[in-house]
Amino acid sequence: QVQLVESGGGSVQVGGSLRLSCAASGGNFVRSTMAWFRQASGKEREVAAAIGRSGSGGKTYYADSVKGRFTMSRDNAEKNTVYLQMNVLKPEDTAVYYCAADFSLPVSSYRLANQYDYWGQGTQVTVSS
Repeated sequence: QVQLVESGGGSVQVGGSLRLSCAASGGNFVRSTMAWFRQASGKEREVAAAIGRSGSGGKTYYADSVKGRFTMSRDNAEKNTVYLQMNVLKPEDTAVYYCAADFSLPVSSYRLANQYDYWGQGTQVTVSS
């Protein structure tokens, strides 16, 4: 049974940093496209970052709004774990952050939330000024 479990959310002041983790189980996630989505109150879910299969180089993609501030990575030792390092946080980064994975989705389609088969429960990130 596939399971994604996020952790690391919390409250931080503007300019601060947080590191989210997503521990995946029940599959070989080295072969999956994985992503971090976020959903602010009253808004649609949007992608923040995605990472391709390790075998194809594990290329990362970022939304323009987080580029240069967020970094997504896989754990080299435990490739079923991905991280989202979030720096220089802004109030508009406040949202519930979700980890998502799919074994057949090409990373070029990383923005399409409805194409991911597996989702975590989400972790709240709150940035206050």
